[in-house]
Amino acid sequence: MQRDAFHLYDTTLRDGSQQEGLNLTVADKLAIARHLDGLGVGFIEGGWPGANPKDTEFFRRALTELDLKNAQLTAFGATRRAGTRAADDPQVAALRDSGAAVVTLVAKSHDRHVELALRTTLEENLAMIRDTVSHLRAEGRRVFLDAEHFFDGYRANRAYALEVVRTAAEAGADVVALCDTNGGMLPDELADVVHDVVGTGARVGIHCHDDSGCAVANSLAAVRAGVTHVQGCANGYGERSGNANLFTLVGNLQLKRGMDLVSNEQLTRMTRIAHAVSEITNVAPSSQQPYVGLSAFAHKAGLHASAIKVDPNLYQHIDPAAVGNDMRMLVSGMAGRASVELKGRELGYDLSGEKAKRVVDRVKELEATGHTFEAADASFELLLREELTGVRQRHFEVESWRTIVERRADGVMVSEATVKLHAKGERIIATGEGNGPVNALDNALRIALGRLYPELATMELVDYKVRILEGSHGTSARTRVLIESSDGTREWGTVGVEDNVIAASWQALEEAVSYCLLNAGYEAG
Repeated sequence: MQRDAFHLYDTTLRDGSQQEGLNLTVADKLAIARHLDGLGVGFIEGGWPGANPKDTEFFRRALTELDLKNAQLTAFGATRRAGTRAADDPQVAALRDSGAAVVTLVAKSHDRHVELALRTTLEENLAMIRDTVSHLRAEGRRVFLDAEHFFDGYRANRAYALEVVRTAAEAGADVVALCDTNGGMLPDELADVVHDVVGTGARVGIHCHDDSGCAVANSLAAVRAGVTHVQGCANGYGERSGNANLFTLVGNLQLKRGMDLVSNEQLTRMTRIAHAVSEITNVAPSSQQPYVGLSAFAHKAGLHASAIKVDPNLYQHIDPAAVGNDMRMLVSGMAGRASVELKGRELGYDLSGEKAKRVVDRVKELEATGHTFEAADASFELLLREELTGVRQRHFEVESWRTIVERRADGVMVSEATVKLHAKGERIIATGEGNGPVNALDNALRIALGRLYPELATMELVDYKVRILEGSHGTSARTRVLIESSDGTREWGTVGVEDNVIAASWQALEEAVSYCLLNAGYEAG
């Protein structure tokens, strides 16, 4: 269990789930909670029981289906309604009945919000806070309070905003989290306010939104100013511009500030957990996300690569292994010899001497025609093999291929492809159908080779991207196709460039199949 001196508090399942286009099932929430517990967070805010059936169901199932090792599950809700008693309020009852040992209450701390949104008096709002906190404490619950719109409220009426903090603390709230609900604060301004609040003697936390792009920076400034409770969301999820990114916070606090929040072993899980949560939410991960992004330790410029060859720390702020990530070398027209040597070493090839120069020259020549190898490692490895062995890395010779797209009278679209090729001394003709010409070509190629190479049955196309490149001759333009393939255990990317999108797709498909067969142990020739 995480130590109580400093709280790492996650609100992905409640505040994060308010992101546009993000819709979590109960099963999704349970799965994400297990991942966050594995990272070692101290508190996981599960949702608002009583406010919607899904969150009520989550807490019911969590009692028997969640075996948390590090975190405590937290129920979120509001203070009692004006003019009632906390003991009689049905929403407060739902918090009691959730089974959560910790309750986080949201309360207004901006005077205008109290009068215009709650439509009650400033005195009654304080009574609502006092009554609800003390009631839940008497019922054996630990209570945190989120002071909503605190920083805007502080600007408008400092005395009242501080009175909200004082009232909650005196009623028994363990932490009062100051919320930058509109996300508009800047670090220096926020730190001054936090320092003032910490001076009141209450235990203070921070909850930041990212509307000014400062959620993580504001949270770090708050920690320096004295807060001991930090809230964030996995991958920075949340409505509008999102919340403070939990993973960036953990990386900065643990590796930069030297705070002992999670174990080193838990920290090495962070990249895997970030991507696992992305899979569950079905939100594509940001490749440039700090610490855990695919490109967080990817190097492209030749100058960088030359330095990294001497010492990786010259262009990396931490060892990527500390957070479970990897250094990657990108091969491009910007790459120099060092980049190619390092990338070759990463793939298991010795590119010393003139070999590296030949590969660099070939890469630059191809990139001048529109190729890119940054997201096409498999195409780059095939190129490496060809340059080093002098042998074309293909397991078949293509005689011809063609595609037909037919729109029938009933509106149905049918795509058909035929390939003629030579493999293992045989001439093979195969036809395939698909939901488009590229899919039809893919199916025809597998049908043609499947008997000779049964391993192709495990290969599937998982992503397909097309980009029209800038024309170099008047109105002409070239087309680049990137294909991501998988055999169920690993993924690889290939690239094709032609004036025709189908021809470019065929290039990428042909290389994808060849790479799959090389990995299966078949020698090319």
